[in-house]
Amino acid sequence: MYLMILTEKLKIQYPIIQAPMAGGITTPELVSAVSNAGGLGSLGAGYMSAAEIKSAIHAIRELTNKPFAVNLFIPETHHAAENQIIKSCHNIEESCTELQLKIIPAKKPYAPSFEKQMNVLIEEKIPIFSFTFGLLDSAWINKLKKNNTILIGTATNLAEAIALEKNGVDMIVAQGSEAGGHRSTFLGEAEDSLIHLSALISQIKNKINIPIIAAGGMMNRKNIAAMLAIGASSVQMGTAFLSCHESGAHPKYKEILLLQTIDKTILTRAFSGKLARGIENKFTNRMECKKENILDYPIQNALTHSMRKMAKEKNNPDFMSLWAGQFAYLSKRMSVGELMRTEG
Repeated sequence: MYLMILTEKLKIQYPIIQAPMAGGITTPELVSAVSNAGGLGSLGAGYMSAAEIKSAIHAIRELTNKPFAVNLFIPETHHAAENQIIKSCHNIEESCTELQLKIIPAKKPYAPSFEKQMNVLIEEKIPIFSFTFGLLDSAWINKLKKNNTILIGTATNLAEAIALEKNGVDMIVAQGSEAGGHRSTFLGEAEDSLIHLSALISQIKNKINIPIIAAGGMMNRKNIAAMLAIGASSVQMGTAFLSCHESGAHPKYKEILLLQTIDKTILTRAFSGKLARGIENKFTNRMECKKENILDYPIQNALTHSMRKMAKEKNNPDFMSLWAGQFAYLSKRMSVGELMRTEG
């Protein structure tokens, strides 16, 4: 029942949502290609300024007249004393030196203005808004609902799913432990909500009355069918789209994904301060013994920004955040259209 409700509400042909991967992955070309192929393309705008978001929305609309989603991060307030920031700088100094980069302590603001980001989405009357890392303030919900914007929240456990339904969302992404990228946990510790996707859906499906979108390990038609069979109304695929031609992932990043033969992903806070799943590299291994000085998100994320940027410029994947799900070894080099035709 919910499968038909979801596809009709989102106006999509296939129950496939492209995950809103932040950091330049979700180019207008990727987002529009997914929507044009019958799925739902998503712009991962969490790290983007208001002006960048507006420009990207306009670019997407030039490429498609189909619905698409925009995703933002619910802001978190964390503080770090100067001596803590200095310690964390020492932690990554060796890695920055390898890149011939001088480390500069992070300064406020550590993330773009959420209010300015949201105002752009209201102004642009985006069709679908998804959010991660928490609950959305009721004032924003009211403004979005006036625009008839569909709301999608993200949960990693039952308590979050129930809270999101009460929050007023129309659909919920259930993020299983297999998923690549940041853990979306906002109630309890992230380590306590590493629940396999099938178990998470089983826990949630009889406790809420809105559609569930399955996320984590969705790489092919077989995975999709399995999730729909146990109660999901749609799937959200991230890693599968990373190696597509239209993806904004760095060429070295794509190359590493395509070379995987087994699961080499780990859970780390090294790059951003928030628990995330990705392919291990020199930086994650180096930081494994320096965990005590890793700052909270978004401070750690701001601290490693210049290092990650330089790593991309120098084609050095040892210091890139290579977010990927546990089934990244199933990645294929193809266009979005080919992926949607073979797996949709």
